Amino acid sequence: MRAFATLLDRLVLTPSRGGKLTLLADYFRDTPDPDRGYGLAALAGTLDLKSVKPALLRELVLERMDEVLFRYSYDYVGDLAETIALVWDQERKERVPDETQPRLGTVVARMNGLGRTEVRGAVRDLLDRLDPSARFAFLKLATGGLRIGVSARLAKQALADFSGKDVAEIETLWHGLAPPYEPLFAWLEGRAERPVLATPAIFHSVMLANPVGEGDLDTLDPADFAAEWKWDGIRVQLSAAGSTRRLYSRSGDDISAAFPDVLDAINFEGVVDGELLVGGTARTNSPTRTFSDLQQRLNRKTVTARMLEDYPAFVRAYDVLFDGDGDVRPEGFSARRARLGAIIERAPHDRFDLSPLVPFTSWEELEKIRRDPPDPVIEGVMLKRLDSAYQAGRMKGPWFKWKRDPFNIDAVMMYAQRGHGKRSSYYSDFTFGVWTDGPEGPMLVPVGKAYFGFTDAELDVLDRYVRNNTTDRFGPVRAVRAEPGYGFVLEVAFEGINRSTRHKSGVAMRFPRIARLRQDKLPADADRLETLMAMVEAKEA
Repeated sequence: MRAFATLLDRLVLTPSRGGKLTLLADYFRDTPDPDRGYGLAALAGTLDLKSVKPALLRELVLERMDEVLFRYSYDYVGDLAETIALVWDQERKERVPDETQPRLGTVVARMNGLGRTEVRGAVRDLLDRLDPSARFAFLKLATGGLRIGVSARLAKQALADFSGKDVAEIETLWHGLAPPYEPLFAWLEGRAERPVLATPAIFHSVMLANPVGEGDLDTLDPADFAAEWKWDGIRVQLSAAGSTRRLYSRSGDDISAAFPDVLDAINFEGVVDGELLVGGTARTNSPTRTFSDLQQRLNRKTVTARMLEDYPAFVRAYDVLFDGDGDVRPEGFSARRARLGAIIERAPHDRFDLSPLVPFTSWEELEKIRRDPPDPVIEGVMLKRLDSAYQAGRMKGPWFKWKRDPFNIDAVMMYAQRGHGKRSSYYSDFTFGVWTDGPEGPMLVPVGKAYFGFTDAELDVLDRYVRNNTTDRFGPVRAVRAEPGYGFVLEVAFEGINRSTRHKSGVAMRFPRIARLRQDKLPADADRLETLMAMVEAKEA
């Protein structure tokens, strides 16, 4: 555990990308199997200590200290793992000898092999044996979400740096392997052949687009690009080889179980890139439904017959990576588009259609089309060079996304909560509301929550307001003063809005973020719920 704990400590204190890559590459080079494999899994978010839950950790620490004192400590520190690591044994100050520290691989194997009645004692014993730094590392593994500024992509790049292999090749293998990745490390170090994957229907890293920035299109010829609609669903990849069929999210999560109707309809072999939507395809002349409808089926392990009937799913195809067993990614977009058209034409019309191209002759013409799309489920346009190969990652130039302008409202801060990681000592997650008529006059109703969009300087302002204007506490949540004549107004931008029966307000926002701090406005001047409902009605019209 000590090597992994030291890595976490150094990563937290290293802000630069290059510095983090060096630390990761050194760790993978110097740490033996299976420890480095489990460390990699923890960094990439693929490690799960199934038997250890945050509720158990709270119960264990409350055996050793007063509950009120723990709540005050947790409130001050802002991170559960760090709080428990610091307060667990205040009497022992000496360094725990290295030889008594269990290895990461040993810890993971033991925790995942425990029976239900053995977990409490095993975790208590482990926390006693670990020093504060290693204890913190273990607790972060158990609670999930390291939040140290390392993404799965950065970890894979570090693997490429220390081995000399291409990161795209590592990405291709990644989703066909499992922790502790010993065959992967053996190949990276030249001790074994490239791993043979258990299933041929694996995930391949997707190609991503850059947002259109100021001046990005000025030097580009519109004739070199194709445009297609950007649909408001989720990006997916269909992979079919022999009798094996899989549906993956853009990050490589296998979501096949939630969409058996799509998998059962696949009548081709290859890998297709597209958008998962709910409703009817263009070829069935049925309307495409909103992202809220799609959410009814996302993140489910099983789906009922009623759900399949009420929320029929389909894929709107964008691109093809493999046609049969042939890798067509090096071909240009135009050639791949022709292949894709032939595949989709033969596929069942109720489950697959082809994303239509948008004709245009100038950027000015396309901008007008972008601002007024023909379908409310469209969130912008995609631009793709006609000669662009399909490359993993986000390269500047081949593909652009030009999203429609966001919606904006003025809302009032109602509640706040501390963030995580570097923001654990700041109130950085904010619930906001708008006005509606209550039994005793105007009242605020919550309509969304945002935790990004502001600068570090603005975060200081927001955090200070919460600390100076807290009116009530609900566990980690703070209610803040919010009255017509006194409060904090936030300009909130969001990508879309739909009706929702799950929320008290009756609406749900898509990707809300804080665009500006409106300290120049009184809360009484913020928007009303009727404004948001009008946006919903305009979208549905």
